[in-house]
Amino acid sequence: MRTDEMEAVMRASQAGEVVFPEVVRRLVEAGVESYFTDFVKGETTFHGSEGGTHTAAEGLGAGPVAGEFSSEGVVAAIRAAQADAIRFPEFMRRAKAAGVAGYWAFLAGRKVVYFGRKGEMHVEEFPR
Repeated sequence: MRTDEMEAVMRASQAGEVVFPEVVRRLVEAGVESYFTDFVKGETTFHGSEGGTHTAAEGLGAGPVAGEFSSEGVVAAIRAAQADAIRFPEFMRRAKAAGVAGYWAFLAGRKVVYFGRKGEMHVEEFPR
């Protein structure tokens, strides 16, 4: 895995400079198979296609997550990001407000699973 590229993609995403499809493309090229972002702890762990891992601090920091999970709120944030109406910093704010404590992006499987604090979840397939 190319940890330098993972860190660069993370910084660009947190700065709102890239959209999700670009993040996916670059991470796959860097050898990432999936990654888990923990909003509560404030970190992202990348899992490589060769079996290694790399954990990095979430540059926007840990923070409070709403106690109630709102699938509608999660989907609204996802759709806004897909339409490029918002970028990652705003997506993160809206996702936390919708009760997302973390998410696992399965790049090879082309889906993201969003988790709430009580085990709730929303599965989002990548657009075709």
